[in-house]
Amino acid sequence: MVSSVSYILRNTQYTSRRIATPTKLLLLLVLLSGCGVYRLSVPAADYYYLNPDKDLFAIGRAALVDLGNDSSYPAISTDVTEALFRALQKKQVFGLTLVHQSDPAWRSLQLDLDSGSQMKNSVFGVSSTYTLDQLFAMRKTLKCDAILIGTITGYQPYPHMSIGLRLKLVDLKDGQLLWALEQIWDSTDKTTENRAKRYFGRTIRLGPAPLGERLATVSLLKFIKFVAYEVAETLQPEMQNW
Repeated sequence: MVSSVSYILRNTQYTSRRIATPTKLLLLLVLLSGCGVYRLSVPAADYYYLNPDKDLFAIGRAALVDLGNDSSYPAISTDVTEALFRALQKKQVFGLTLVHQSDPAWRSLQLDLDSGSQMKNSVFGVSSTYTLDQLFAMRKTLKCDAILIGTITGYQPYPHMSIGLRLKLVDLKDGQLLWALEQIWDSTDKTTENRAKRYFGRTIRLGPAPLGERLATVSLLKFIKFVAYEVAETLQPEMQNW
């Protein structure tokens, strides 16, 4: 039986298997011959969702709320939230504001992101469980058109690095889900390791040893930066970075 998540993803991802036009084929040949095309490092499509009926570029401003934390390392919340904020800003898909859960404006909304059904039921649900009054209150109080909320579902720095995230972006105009992601990045997973090699190989100088051997020396903050980068790339999964 096909899972509901797989069904939604197969029917909502932007179509990429279109017949290439001669112009596109010519461009591809030019790029392959001289520019060194680099495919972006992104998690597998089964782990994130994009609403095909919504244009993320139409969002004026979104608010990223401090991530909740279900791990045994409460201090990691700040590092992950800030890394995610910087990575999303670089994408320039929409304006972004960072909202701390200690902020009086946020506290006045009296929303519990961790215990409510907003996050823990179906991450890939088509619409949120917020009431119209809550949506209006968030939009007015936070002065934004969408809200990005989430939780660090797991984290461990040793014996190997791993981070789990559950995130969702909700349209405050109608409560529709714009984007969502749920994944665990484990440094011992071969697929994750290969993506990390490509990322670190382009962004970090790690010395003369083979890159595969040097990944073990990557700091936790750099690994968090890699995770944040991959999250941000799912907002535009079909784009490439040359």
